[in-house]
Amino acid sequence: MNPGGLAAVGTPRQPSKRRVPVSQPGMADPHQLFDDTSSAQSRGYGAQRVPGGLGYPAASASPQGAFLADPVSNMAMAYGSSLAAQGKELVDKNIDRFIPVTKLKYYFAVDTMYVGKKLGLLVFPYLHQDWEVQYQQDTPVAPRFDVNAPDLYIPAMAFITYVLVAGLALGTQDRFSPDLLGLQASSALAWLTVEVLAILLSLYLITVNTDLSTIDLVAFLGYKYVGMIGGVLMGLLFGKIGYYLVLGWCCVSIFVFMIRTLRLKILAEAAAEGIPVRGARNQLRMYLTMAVAAAQPLLMYWLTFHLVR
Repeated sequence: MNPGGLAAVGTPRQPSKRRVPVSQPGMADPHQLFDDTSSAQSRGYGAQRVPGGLGYPAASASPQGAFLADPVSNMAMAYGSSLAAQGKELVDKNIDRFIPVTKLKYYFAVDTMYVGKKLGLLVFPYLHQDWEVQYQQDTPVAPRFDVNAPDLYIPAMAFITYVLVAGLALGTQDRFSPDLLGLQASSALAWLTVEVLAILLSLYLITVNTDLSTIDLVAFLGYKYVGMIGGVLMGLLFGKIGYYLVLGWCCVSIFVFMIRTLRLKILAEAAAEGIPVRGARNQLRMYLTMAVAAAQPLLMYWLTFHLVR
């Protein structure tokens, strides 16, 4: 037998070693018939596409951009802006006809010292001598410079405090409800409105030439809430006796305050010239002043007596 054959039978045949060419990164396999694009696609799935890039469709313009690019739309927007500007200018010019913003700023020009002095004047008006309102170049000075000047800060804060105190009084009596509290506030506002309208009508009927404005009336008539607050609080602390004592004192004080204040407004000409009130028209003016002053204690009692039990 052939030794070579035995060797071939006894020894396993080694596989022949072939050199496989190493592919460079980014190059396709030389033995691959077709390019493998799956890996590139899979890599492309995680990547963020850039609009307008190669191989991608350009992003379409938004409807808003197309609308703004239209010349007719631009013209319409410009016309609308001009109309809005003209409307704002018209409102700014005529707003004082409906809401006197400039005058309201005057009535809220107060400070802490003025508020303290005014509250003292409302409670103790008996020792005050000079009730004339100070003027500077035919214009009344701001309330913070003159304690006799009317303001809206104290009436507004007093009204809000009165509503809160009324809610407290109703709560202590287990009678509190939002409807009842709203009725209390609306009743006070309704009576204030009736007072203002009645005084304006009376001034018109007796032909009084006065610088007393509607806002002045609201300010003077709103000062009674200060005494109402004091009466209700004393009623909560000391019962009916404290309520009647404090409310009685505040009623007399507001009566004196209104008489000495309004007579200079309603009887301005006669008071300035020192002429005694003799004529029928002046008598009507005096009666009107007395009626307005007398109505304040009655309303103070009417709006508070049911809050103290």
